[in-house]
Amino acid sequence: MVTSRWTAAAPQAASPRRRGAVLERAILDAALEQLSTVGWNGLTMEGVAAGAQTGKAAVYRRWPSKEELVADALQAGLPRLEEAPDLGSVREDLLALCRQARDAMFSRPGFALRSVIHECDPVQVERFHGVILDGVVGPTIQLIGDVVARGIERGEVRADAANGYVFDAIPAMMMYRNKISGSEWNDQEVEEMIDRFMLPLLLSRGA
Repeated sequence: MVTSRWTAAAPQAASPRRRGAVLERAILDAALEQLSTVGWNGLTMEGVAAGAQTGKAAVYRRWPSKEELVADALQAGLPRLEEAPDLGSVREDLLALCRQARDAMFSRPGFALRSVIHECDPVQVERFHGVILDGVVGPTIQLIGDVVARGIERGEVRADAANGYVFDAIPAMMMYRNKISGSEWNDQEVEEMIDRFMLPLLLSRGA
C-alpha cells in the first residue's frame, strides 16, 4: 500500500500551557536543580528555561537577572526550621536540632545555597546576604537560643551561657567543617560536636 505524501502525521500530545504560579514554580525548581548540579558558575538562564520546559523570554520577564532568579529560588526552596525540639534534655534537643540543620544543609536547596556561597565573588555574595541570614543562619540561631533558654529553666545550663557567641557556635562549626574538610556531618560527628564542644560550654556544674 502506497502512503500518500498528503497523509497527515499522527498528532502528538501537546503539553499543557502553564501560566502564573505553576510556571513560576517550575522555573524556580529548575534554577535549584541547575545550582545543585552545575553550580553558580554553570547556571544560565537558557539552561533554567530548558529545565522548566519554557522559553527564555518567560524567565527574563519575571527575573531580569540571574541573581534575582537565584535569590527567589533559594527563598522558595530552603527548608524551614520553625520549632525547637523539646525532648527533655539540652543534649537531646541539640542533637535533634543539629540533625535538622544537617538535613537542610544537604537538601537540594542546601546544595544550591552552598554553591552560591562558595562560587560567588564577595560582591555577589553580598546580594544574597539577606537570603542566607533570614533563611538559614537566623532561624538556626533563634532555635539554639530557645533550646538553651529551656535548659536554663530546667537547671541544666548555666545562666551566663545565653549569649550570642554560644548561639553562633553550632552553625559556625558546621559551615566551617563542611567547607574546609568536606564533613557531611553524619550522626557520629553531630554527637561528638555536641558532647565534646557544646555541652562543656553549656552545662552547669551540678548538671
